[in-house]
Amino acid sequence: MITLGVDIGSLTGKALVLCDGEIVSWEIVPTGPDSVETARLVTGRALEKAGRSLEEMSYVVSTGYGRVVVPFAQKNISEISCHAKGATWLYPEVRSILDMGGQDCKAIRCESSGKVTNFVMNDKCAAGAGRSMGIVAELLELPLEQVGPLSLEAAKSVPISSTCVVFARSEILAYMRQGVPRPEVLAGACEALCSRVLGLLRRVTVEPVFMISGGIAKNAGVVKRLEKALGLEAQICFEPQIVGALGAAVFARELAEKQAKKRPGDRGQQQSRQENEA
Repeated sequence: MITLGVDIGSLTGKALVLCDGEIVSWEIVPTGPDSVETARLVTGRALEKAGRSLEEMSYVVSTGYGRVVVPFAQKNISEISCHAKGATWLYPEVRSILDMGGQDCKAIRCESSGKVTNFVMNDKCAAGAGRSMGIVAELLELPLEQVGPLSLEAAKSVPISSTCVVFARSEILAYMRQGVPRPEVLAGACEALCSRVLGLLRRVTVEPVFMISGGIAKNAGVVKRLEKALGLEAQICFEPQIVGALGAAVFARELAEKQAKKRPGDRGQQQSRQENEA
C-alpha cells in the first residue's frame, strides 16, 4: 500500500511517500504565492524520487496552512494531529511535542496512538516562531544555519525582547552599533525564543519523552537551551520538517486500510440483497 502526505506550511511545502510502512521519498520546497502550485511541485518531486505516479497512491492526505487547497487530496487533517501522528510513528514513546514552524509554534500532548490530548499555540507573532531566527540572521548578515552554532560560542548573552520581534529588532540593531559580539547577540535571541516557547510547553505539561519538530529543530542553539531548561534530551527526526507530512501519510494509510476493509463487506451485503430479491 502506497500513500502520500502533503504539508503546505507558511514557508515551506513538504511531501512524503509511504510504502508498506516505510518512507521511500520526501521533498521540501519553499512555499510560493500559489499554494496549489506549491503542492503540485513538491508532490511531483517526491513522486519522481519514489519512481511512482499520483495515480498509484492508495490515499492522499493534506495538512498544514494550505491543506484545504491541495486539489488531489482525498482528505485534509490539521497539522496538530499530523505532527502527533508522525512523531509517535517515529518515536512511539513520545508524549510531548514542540512543533516550531516559520510563523507559528505548537506545544502538543498525545497518546501512544498519536491521538492529541492537549495542545496550545502561540499568538500570531514571529517572536514565538522560527521566523524570528530568520530575522536575526538577516540583521547580522549570517546564513540561517550558522545562528545556532555561533550562539553556543558566546560566553554570555545580552537581553532581547521575547514578546515582540519589532522590539527585538531595534534592540539587536542597537547592540550592533555598540559593537557587541555577534555570538552574544545570537545567544540572547535564542534565549528569548526559548523563553517564549517554554511558556507554551508548561501549559501542556511536558512528559519525559519529548520531541521537537519543524525547522527550528535544526537550530542547535535553541534545542540545547530548551533541553537544559527542561532537563530532558529532545528526540529529533533525521529531517525535522517532514514530521507533519509523515503524519499525513500515516493517516492516509489508516484511511486506505479502512476503505479496503469496508469493500468486501459492502459487496457481501449487496450480494445478499440480490439473493433475497431473487
